[in-house]
Amino acid sequence: MTIAYDRVFSRRREVAFALHDAARMLRTYSDHRARELNTTRAQWAVLVRLQRCEGAKQSELAELLDIAPITLARLVDKLDAAGLVERRADPTDRRAHRLHLTDKAIPALGALGALAEDVMSRALAGVDDATVEAILVGLATIKANLKSELHPGACHK
Repeated sequence: MTIAYDRVFSRRREVAFALHDAARMLRTYSDHRARELNTTRAQWAVLVRLQRCEGAKQSELAELLDIAPITLARLVDKLDAAGLVERRADPTDRRAHRLHLTDKAIPALGALGALAEDVMSRALAGVDDATVEAILVGLATIKANLKSELHPGACHK
């Protein structure tokens, strides 16, 4: 191997460390900021995902969030007790429940959206729009590559 190859390979390997560190710091900072709204990052994620997938089954939502169904059940219990989410019986499957946001969740989601904008504004301070676009393209490529490796032959549109 040449020194140039080793240097390039080393820089590519640094991407994994940088991604991990940035994601960890973003999670930590988001946890810190979520407490301002008396919520957790996990509850925040459930509300945002449910906003995109209103009426999802608990099992579907757990899969989308990549968490265990029992973990989601506990989160939903807390959100239900807070009046932000309600479980409704699935009309096609007596064993399943579908999750719905309540009217009380709408202003909470607005506040969480504003908080998310502020978190990302601070995280991306000093990063120009062209670099943000390049980061998004790079991350999308990484995700697509890894999906193909994890699920060969599957449709990845």
